Parts: sequence; C-alpha cells; structure tokens
Amino acid sequence: NMLQLNFNSPEEEVFYPPFRDFGIRLFFKRDDLIHPFISGNKWRKLKFNLIKAQKEAKTHLVTFGGAYSNHLLATAAAGARFGFKTTAFVRGENMCNEVLSICKVFGMELIFVDRDTYKNKSELYEQHYANNLSTYFIGEGGAGLEAELGCREIISELQNTYDHIFCSVGTGTTVAGIINGATTQKLNTQVHAVSALKNGSFLRNDIDNLLIKPIFYTLHTNHHFGGYAKSEPELIDFIKDFSSSTGILIDPVYTAKTLFCIKDLTSMNYFKKDARILMIHTGGLFGLLGMKEKF
Repeated sequence: NMLQLNFNSPEEEVFYPPFRDFGIRLFFKRDDLIHPFISGNKWRKLKFNLIKAQKEAKTHLVTFGGAYSNHLLATAAAGARFGFKTTAFVRGENMCNEVLSICKVFGMELIFVDRDTYKNKSELYEQHYANNLSTYFIGEGGAGLEAELGCREIISELQNTYDHIFCSVGTGTTVAGIINGATTQKLNTQVHAVSALKNGSFLRNDIDNLLIKPIFYTLHTNHHFGGYAKSEPELIDFIKDFSSSTGILIDPVYTAKTLFCIKDLTSMNYFKKDARILMIHTGGLFGLLGMKEKF
C-alpha cells in the first residue's frame, strides 16, 4: 500500500540560554522535518484520511483553508505524492501568494469564495460535488476523527520520557491525539495545550469531545499575542533570537507562541529543576510568509 509510509520524526535536545539558565531540559519532536510540504501535524492529520479515501476508492480530495493555509499546501503535496486530484475552497478574494503558488504547482485547483459563503463548508461541498462519487471531503485544517487518530502516533513514536509535553492548539485535534496517546501508553507526563487563538477557553470543550475518556491536561490561554495569525513585536523578536541562536525555524502562528509560553513558565519557576520538557514542533513554517513584512 503506497500510504504505509513511515514519516517518523526525531526528538532533539534544544540548547537555548533562557532554558538552560533555569536548569530545565528542552526537547523538540521535530515534526517539521517529516516532509518539506506535508509538514508537521498536517501529515499526522492527513494520513488516516488518505488511507480512508483510498479504501473507499475516492480519487479527488476536496478541502478548505485560508490564503496562507499550511493544510492546503500539505493536501496539495500529498495529493500529488499519492495520486489524488485536489481542490481547495479558499476563503476570501481571488489572490496569489507564495503558498497558493506552490499549491498550484502541485496541481491543486483553487476556488475562491467570499467569507460568508465559506462559513458553511458542507453546503459549499454539496453545491459543487453532491453527485460526485469520486470526491472525499476533508475539513478545514484537516480536523476530525481520522486526524486525531493520526496525531496519537506522535506519542507512540517517542523514544524518551518527558515530564511535560507542550503543543499548540488551533482546532484541538492534535493535542487531543497527544492526550489520548499518552493515556493509552500510560505515560506519566503532564500535557499542556497552548491556545493560538484569543479567548481560547472554548477549546477545552473541542478537545474534550475528542478524548477517549475524561483526562487531566492544562490549557494555557494567555499567549495568543492578539489572536489567531496575529503577532506582536515581542513575539517577532523572540523568533529572531531563538532561530538565530539554534538554527531551528519556528513559526509566528503556532510554535513560537507555545515556546514563549514555556519560556514564561520557566521564568516563573513553574517546572522542577532538571525537568524534561518536550515541545511538539508542528511545522507550519510557511506561516512566516503571511507575516514577512514584520521581520
């Protein structure tokens, strides 16, 4: 089966003074290295969707996203790699940028829709593909049950043990997979979800809905830097400092906010000395292009 691909990613210790000075050990699960375009948690979320689409003999993936969506890019690349035709409904007016250009190179058809029409995705799908048996619907950002299942593999791949695991949250799918994975593997690890969205408390409900049973985890909601895909100069400076001293790129939409949260907690002595902290590097590096003028 062409889809039985192993895209395991390495665990790597990261040496960055603000953490070392406080006597904690920081590690990344480098999901950003899985594939240049089917990167990070996007591969995790697509994997079981692709397997299901293949089982159901579907040949055409249809999905949704904004103009700088890493999910669209991943779907376009995965479609090309595994032999699916791809179409995306893109939120907003017709435009061209680096991310959408690469989507087109991978053969993805783009349909631009205004924001109101975009809100009702199932209706949009029905309108275009109601009688089309070859199409397979993938939700925005790849969220859903198949996606959660794929994200559990982040945990089953781990070679080492950690006191804390941190992950960014947009829809809650990735972190739900991590919590479920940690539970089924009986790991003695505290899981932390860091909201990339403003007023992110509602995410608890979305995460809980995907859990196999009620499980304790911590949701941090104060590191959104203004909201989804928003940033502040402090965050941009942090990205430049971290990336220039480690050689690891982080993105302003998700990973930088999560790492900044870890840094804040570290400076408040939240962690025990010598605590081993793992951050899931969920990729998403093309998110930098949506904010390139800030750098």
